[in-house]
Amino acid sequence: MFPARFDYVAPRTLDEALTLLHQHGDEAKVLAGGQSLIPLLKLRLASPSLLIDIGRVPAMAGISGDNRTLLIGARTRHADIEADTSLASRCPLVADAVRLISDPLVRNMGTAGGSVCHADPAGDWGSVMLALGAEFVARSQSGERTMPAADFFLGPFTTALRPDEIMTEIRIPISQGRASGTYLKLERKVGDFATVGVAVQVEMDNGHVARAGIALTAVASTNVRATAAEQSLAGQVLSDAAITSAARLAAEAAEPKDDIRGSAAYKKDVVRVFVQRGLRTARERAEVQR
Repeated sequence: MFPARFDYVAPRTLDEALTLLHQHGDEAKVLAGGQSLIPLLKLRLASPSLLIDIGRVPAMAGISGDNRTLLIGARTRHADIEADTSLASRCPLVADAVRLISDPLVRNMGTAGGSVCHADPAGDWGSVMLALGAEFVARSQSGERTMPAADFFLGPFTTALRPDEIMTEIRIPISQGRASGTYLKLERKVGDFATVGVAVQVEMDNGHVARAGIALTAVASTNVRATAAEQSLAGQVLSDAAITSAARLAAEAAEPKDDIRGSAAYKKDVVRVFVQRGLRTARERAEVQR
C-alpha cells in the first residue's frame, strides 16, 4: 500500500523542528530512522498531514557520558551503538541487546530514541531501559523535562511524550560498584519480533544485591518490569535458590496471550528460564569485576 498524502519538512535544527511540532501538534509526526513509522504510513495506520524528518539535525546523536552516566542521543542509530566496543564493559546489557534488534539493515537506519518512542510491547529497547532505570529527556518550545522509563510506557504504542515534544537523549545510570546484566530474546528467525525477551541488570554491594532490574518483552501490553522478582532479590546473596525464586515471580508477572508464536503457558516458562539464565550471567560477569 501507499501512504496517504502528506507534507514533508527536513529541519536543520532542533529549534526549527520544535517550532513545527508546536504549530501542527497531533497532525505532525517525527521521522528519525523511519524503521517504525514508514511501515505504519504504508499501512495507513498513521496518516499525518506533516512529516518532520529530524535526520539532518546535527544534535541528538552520539554516545557520551562519564563514569556515572551513559548518554545516548535519541537519534543515535542502533548500528552506532553496536559499533561502540566500550559498552561491553560499561553496560553489557546494552551491548547484548543491540545485537538482537531486528537485522543489520534495520540497525543501520533505525534509532534508539525512535524505537523507544514507538513503544511497541515487542520492542527490545523498552525492556532494556526499564531494567537499567534509564531516564528520557524531552524538549519542547516550553522547555526540557526528564521522565523515568518506569513512567514512560503507558500502553501499546503509547507513551508519556506530548505531541509537541521530541525525545533528545537517553540517560542510563552507571553503577559505582560491581554490576552487570544481559538481554535474552527468543525469535523465530533473525530480524523477527520477540516471542519473549528478558532484560536483566544486577548491582552488587558486599556480596549482596543492592538493586535488581528485570523487565519483560512481548508478554504484556507494554514492556513491563517484574517488580516482585526485583524486590525478592534486594539485599539477598545472588544464590541459585534466590535466582530460582525470582525467575518464578517474573514468570507470574508475565501476561502473554496464545498466538501463532506459542501458548501463554509456553511463553511464561520461557520468561522463567530466561530470567534464570540472565541472572546467572549477570552474577558471573559481576564476579569477574572483583
